[in-house]
Amino acid sequence: MIWEFTPYRIDSKQLHSWEILIQIPAAYSHIPRVSFRFVVLKNEQQMHQEKIEAIKSSIASADAGNADELEAYRMKYISKKSVVGELFAEMRNIPNEQKREYGQLVNEVKELADQKFQELIEKVNSTSKKSKSSDIDLTLPPTIVSAGGIHPLTATRQRIIEIFERIGFNLSEGPEIEDDWHNFTALNFPENHPAREMQDTFFIEKKPDIALRTHTSSVQVRVMENQKPPIRTLSPGRVYRNEAISARAHCIFHQVEGLYVDENVGFADLKNTLYHFAKEMFGKETKVRFRPSFFPFTEPSAEIDISCLICGGKGCNVCKGTGWVEIGGSGMVDPNVLENCGIDSKKYTGFAFGMGIERIAMLKYQIKDLRLFTENDVRFLKQFKSML
Repeated sequence: MIWEFTPYRIDSKQLHSWEILIQIPAAYSHIPRVSFRFVVLKNEQQMHQEKIEAIKSSIASADAGNADELEAYRMKYISKKSVVGELFAEMRNIPNEQKREYGQLVNEVKELADQKFQELIEKVNSTSKKSKSSDIDLTLPPTIVSAGGIHPLTATRQRIIEIFERIGFNLSEGPEIEDDWHNFTALNFPENHPAREMQDTFFIEKKPDIALRTHTSSVQVRVMENQKPPIRTLSPGRVYRNEAISARAHCIFHQVEGLYVDENVGFADLKNTLYHFAKEMFGKETKVRFRPSFFPFTEPSAEIDISCLICGGKGCNVCKGTGWVEIGGSGMVDPNVLENCGIDSKKYTGFAFGMGIERIAMLKYQIKDLRLFTENDVRFLKQFKSML
């Protein structure tokens, strides 16, 4: 006689049965086959407790030696989709009379998981600090960090502003995208007048004309429109001209323009102002001269020259043998410009001047190529570290 036990699952409630077959020898084949089935029910509450204990044991034995392992622990025991999260989700299937006890057990697991997580964080951080500290060799020389320096154009701009602020000029700024009125017409550049050809312009729109400003004189127009005399303002900023880039020209450069409007302002005031600037900027030995010129917005107009800084006025390649180099333009504000801005030209007069910041920097620091200012060549910029 053979006894055979076959365990198998009955349903989803974890009920198990064992089928016992009594196999009868062939000689007694006339005896019918007998099968006994025993069903053992496993307590559901006990199963939950065993599962919780298994998770506790797993948490207690968990370890992490680096950030990746720490994250794996968090995903397994702390995140919403973790095994602890599944225990909380199972709460809805627990009978009401058992929920309180079950909830306490699950909360214990959660607290244990959180506590273990903090311990592992401290362990990983401690290991990381030890690893970093072990890599430090205190006998090695320190790493030299480059401190950088002020760009020569920035230094020149700040110096120009400082000089004019000390004699009462205030800073004013305006948009780099200008309309036709502020960039041309108000400054005595009538529409279709040949004077507009003096400045090659980048137009953004036509009719109405919108362009990148060709000078910071447009800022002076805005100041005169919104402020009553006396006016003493300085307008530094970036300007644009449609020119080929070379050692002496660029399509983007920087200007600073000054304006003084008040009663009884004359050309002598303009000359004294620029004499003061030249000597403060280039040195007390610097000489200044004015050459007659033409600008649509000033009358009379003059170019400003200073004695060559290289040869001291004796003549060299920089000054082309003349002993003089140009730094900007100037003149008395044309009455038409004052009237266009709503200022009574019979009562008020004024002077204006302008110069390229790149031009001033090239003369002061003896730089021969304009393109060096924008190419970010470290070898060039390193020479100005002392200007911090």
